[in-house]
Amino acid sequence: MSLAIACASGCFRVAFVQGVLSAFERANLRADAYAGTSGTVIPAALAASGQHDQHGLAYITGLLDYQSGGLGMSGVFLESIRAWSPLIRDQLGQRRLIIPVSAVMTPEAGELTQGKAARRLGRQLLLATARHDNTWSAAHLRLELFDTHAANPDLRLFAGNFDAVAYASSRMLHAWETPAEIDGRAYIDGSYTCSCPALELADMGYDEVIAISPECGAFYHDLFGTSLIPPMWHGTPIHAIQPDMDVKTLGVDYTQATKEGVLRVYQHGEEKGRAFLSAWRRTAYIT
Repeated sequence: MSLAIACASGCFRVAFVQGVLSAFERANLRADAYAGTSGTVIPAALAASGQHDQHGLAYITGLLDYQSGGLGMSGVFLESIRAWSPLIRDQLGQRRLIIPVSAVMTPEAGELTQGKAARRLGRQLLLATARHDNTWSAAHLRLELFDTHAANPDLRLFAGNFDAVAYASSRMLHAWETPAEIDGRAYIDGSYTCSCPALELADMGYDEVIAISPECGAFYHDLFGTSLIPPMWHGTPIHAIQPDMDVKTLGVDYTQATKEGVLRVYQHGEEKGRAFLSAWRRTAYIT
């Protein structure tokens, strides 16, 4: 039996996902594969190497420190990647790691996403999410999975491209000013095409998938909410773990949070992780 863990995006809200990952690590639960989009790239990478419980809280509070130091969101994530990638690159490959990124596929989209019009487009796309309208995304973007086990060398995740892939997966157009490229190609946040890669992990043949989201309520596959993540996908069970409430009520929103709020959300994630393990009772995965 094989297990994969999919971590959903959510910027500062991913403190919940991190709490779940810490609870798993303390229980000696190690998956065969980990995947994380946008704000959960670093947490998923730390979990893949068994280092999340030690460093996870420092990662998320570090984002707040960079922001309070006056950095914009691009600077916040670029500095965080620079700080954490040496530790991750040294351990990359211990377990399979997958990072979804949205590839920019048309010249029109390249001009819009990489130039001065990016912020305006980003705001328009956020408005489109309320209508569940992915028309622009479907026409101009393509999901690509960078994977430490990829057979395609162009999509192989390794130490040499980890930083670029991690930043590209996090670049939301409305607030991240610095363009993202991987090997000279334009990319933007993975959430536009895949907020949570649970279906993709199921399609890779893992026997079970645990999908962790910082959002309560409907569990959507992408930012536009065009499809839900079901409890079963092509015969593979997908176990969802989500908070009991909108974590904004605990003091954490996407790009605004307090350290006290982050700690509350992290602890709620730990609680939900422990509760899941208690109910799951699948000791074959405990190493």
